[in-house]
Amino acid sequence: MSENFLPTLCEELKLQPSQASATVKLLAEGGTVPFIARYRKEATGGLDEVAITQIRDRLAQLKAIEDRRGSILKSLEERKLLTEELSKKLSVATSLTKLEDIYLPYKPKRRTKAMIAREKGLEPLANKIFEEQESQFNPAQEAEAFVDAEKEVTNAEEALAGARDIIAEWINDDAEARAELREYYLKNSTLTSKVMTGKEDEGAKYRDYFEWSEPAAQAPSHRILAIRRGENEMALTMSVRPDEDIALNKLEKRFVRGNTPASEQVKLAAKDSFKRLLSISMETAGRLDLKKRADKEAINVFSSNLRELLLAPALGQKPVIAIDPGFRTGCKLVCLDPQGKLLFDAVIYPTLGDRQREEAAHALQSIVKKFDVSAIAIGNGTASRETEAFCRKIGLPKSISIVSVNESGASIYSASEVAREEFPDKDITVRGAVSIGRRLMDPLAELVKLDPKSIGVGQYQHDVDQRKLKESLDDVVLSCVNGVGVEINTASKQLLSYVSGLNSRLAGAIVTQRESKGAFSSRDEILKVPGIGPKAYEQAAGFLRIRDADNPLDASAVHPERYELVEQMAKDLGTSVKELMISAAIRDKIKLENYTSEEVGLPTLKDILQELSKPGRDPRKQFEAMSFQEGVNEISDLREGMRLPGVITNVTAFGAFVDVGVHQDGLVHISQLADTFVKDANDHAKVGKKVQVTVTEVDIPRKRIALSMKSAPEVGHAAKQKSPQASSRPPRRNDRQRGNNNSNSNTRRGKQTLNDLGDAFGKLGL
Repeated sequence: MSENFLPTLCEELKLQPSQASATVKLLAEGGTVPFIARYRKEATGGLDEVAITQIRDRLAQLKAIEDRRGSILKSLEERKLLTEELSKKLSVATSLTKLEDIYLPYKPKRRTKAMIAREKGLEPLANKIFEEQESQFNPAQEAEAFVDAEKEVTNAEEALAGARDIIAEWINDDAEARAELREYYLKNSTLTSKVMTGKEDEGAKYRDYFEWSEPAAQAPSHRILAIRRGENEMALTMSVRPDEDIALNKLEKRFVRGNTPASEQVKLAAKDSFKRLLSISMETAGRLDLKKRADKEAINVFSSNLRELLLAPALGQKPVIAIDPGFRTGCKLVCLDPQGKLLFDAVIYPTLGDRQREEAAHALQSIVKKFDVSAIAIGNGTASRETEAFCRKIGLPKSISIVSVNESGASIYSASEVAREEFPDKDITVRGAVSIGRRLMDPLAELVKLDPKSIGVGQYQHDVDQRKLKESLDDVVLSCVNGVGVEINTASKQLLSYVSGLNSRLAGAIVTQRESKGAFSSRDEILKVPGIGPKAYEQAAGFLRIRDADNPLDASAVHPERYELVEQMAKDLGTSVKELMISAAIRDKIKLENYTSEEVGLPTLKDILQELSKPGRDPRKQFEAMSFQEGVNEISDLREGMRLPGVITNVTAFGAFVDVGVHQDGLVHISQLADTFVKDANDHAKVGKKVQVTVTEVDIPRKRIALSMKSAPEVGHAAKQKSPQASSRPPRRNDRQRGNNNSNSNTRRGKQTLNDLGDAFGKLGL
C-alpha cells in the first residue's frame, strides 16, 4: 500500500521518486531515522534526519487517511448506500476532513430534527420548496396538504418548520459549503476571551485575558495555550469566530435563489442551519486548528531546547565531586570516578558557622587530594552561590573547575525507580548529588534517565497533545544519542535503550551480559546477546563504541558492514587499518573513486574517511566552565544597568530566560534579544548558551528580573515609558518548570519593563 503514496510524498515534500521509494522501503524494513540518514545516503540521495522524519510522519498520516477511507466505504457498502459517484468522491479525497465532509450526510446520526420531520412525511415538501425557489410556488398553500394530526403536524406552519429542518440539515451536510465556511473561519476568526462572571479574584492570574481579542490566525502559541488553560480552569470564556453575518451571507449565496416565498423559506433554513449546526461545528474546527498550531509551535520550542540541552558540552571521564547545596541541612557531597561510579558520600556544613566551615574546608580539601578530583559540580538550587564562593576561597588547586550545574529534574531522578535500583541503600539526597555530578560529566547520558518533560525547558508542555509531544521528544533524544554514539561497556540501560535498533529489553540484556561475562571486546560479540538478531545488530552496531577493542574500527562510527572496504583500502596502501587511522599522510593517498560500487558511493566513502581521521569523534562543543559575577548572589545584589554574565536556561516564543546566579532566572523579552528586530527567539538564543546581559529592572518583592541582550538598552524609567504590555516572572529555583507558564506579549515590540512584563513565569500558579 505504501507505494500508492509515493506520488503524494514526492509532490508535497519535493522529493525525487527514487528518494521517496528508497526511504519508504527502508522504513518498512525497520530502519530507524538515524540509521537511514547515516548509513544509507546513496539509497536516499543524501536525505537528512529532518527529511526522513517528514517522510515517516506524512506516510503515517496518509495511511491513517487510507484506513479511514476503507472504513467509510465498508460502512456504506454494508448499508447499501455506496454509489459510483460517491465512491469516486471518496477516492479522490486527500484529507481526513474532506473524507468526513463527504461522509457526513450518510453517517449514522442520533435522532435529529430533520429525521423527525422525515418521519412526519415532510421531505417531499422540503424538496419542492428547495427546487422551486425561482417559481411563484406558494409554500404555505402547499404545506396545507401535509397537515396530518396522526403525524403530529397540526397546521401549515408546523409543516413548513419541519421542511426547513430538513433543508437546514442538507445545508449543514453539503461538503462544498462546509469547506468554504471552514476556510473562512480559519482565515478570518477573532480569538476572544473574557473573565467568567464572579471569577475575577479566583482567576486573577489570567487578568491579562479578562478582556482580550486578536485575529486568531496571528495569535502566538503561548497565548492560545494560556487562554485555553484559563478556560479549562473555568476562569475564562473563549470564542473563535469571524463576522457571522458574512459567514451567513456565504451560505445564502450558495443556497438561496431568487426572491420568492420559497426562497424566503430556504433563507430561514440557511440561517437556522448556520446558528444551530454549522457555526458550532465551524468554531469547533477553528478551535481545533488553533490548538494544533499552538501545540506544534510549543512542541517545536521544547524539542529545540531539549536538543541544545542534551548536546551541551561534556566534561568527560574525569573524577568529580558533586555537591547538592543547602543551608540548615548542609551540603550533600559525593565523589564519582571517571565512569560516574559513586566512591564516597558525606555531608558538610560550610554555611553554619566558623567551626563547621573549617571542618567542611578540611574535608573537601582531603577528598580532592585523595581522589585526584578534576572538577566540582554544584547544583544551582538553594545555597548554590554561597557554596560556590566557599569552594573558591579554601585554596583548592586552580586546575580544578568549579561549575554551577542546572539541577532541574535531579529530585525527580533521585526518587525514581532507576535511582533506587542503582543506589538502594542511599537516600534521595545522595542520589540527587550523583545526578548533578554525572550531568556535568555527560549531560546526555544522565538526562536520558529522565522523562524529557521533567527537565523543564518547555513551554506549556502539560497543555499540548501528549502523544505528539512524546513522539517529538523521543525523536530528539534518539537523534542526539546516536549522533554522539554510545560506549557499550559503560552506558546505562536507559542510554542504550535509545540506540538505533535497541529498546529497553535489549538494552537490559546487554547490561546483563556485560555484568555476567565482562566487557565487550568486539562489536561481533553484540550478536551473542540474547534477543539481538541481524536486523537489530545492523541498526545498532555503527552507533555503539568499544574503546581499546582489538579492531580499532570498533571505536569508530564506521559500520561493520564497511570493515572489509576499509581493510581493502589499507591493503592497497600496504599498511594496517590502525596505521591508516593514525597517519593523515597515508589517508591522503586514498583515491575514493576507486572504491565506489552500486551500494557504496562518494557520500559514504567521505564519511568513512572523515571517521578514520577522528574515530568516535564527539560532535559536542568543547567544555568551558561558566562563572557568574562575584558578589552577585541574591536578587537584592542586582542593580539596574549592571552588565552580567549568564547562561540561557530556556527559550520560549516570547523570549529567553537567563540564569545570572541569583536563584531567579531573568527574562530577556524577544524585543531585547538583539539590536535588530527578532522574529524567532531561537535565532538569537539557545539553551546553555553563555551570554552577557544588562539588568533593565528589578522587582524584589515580586522576584522579577528584566534583562536585555542589546548593546545599549534603556533601563528603569526610560524603558518603562516605552514598553508594551507583556508578562513575565522567573520561576522558582527548585525543579522549576521553565516556560510552562504565560506571556501576553503585545504585537507592538518595544522596551520591556517588569511592571509591563507581568507574570509570564509563575503567574499560572504551577
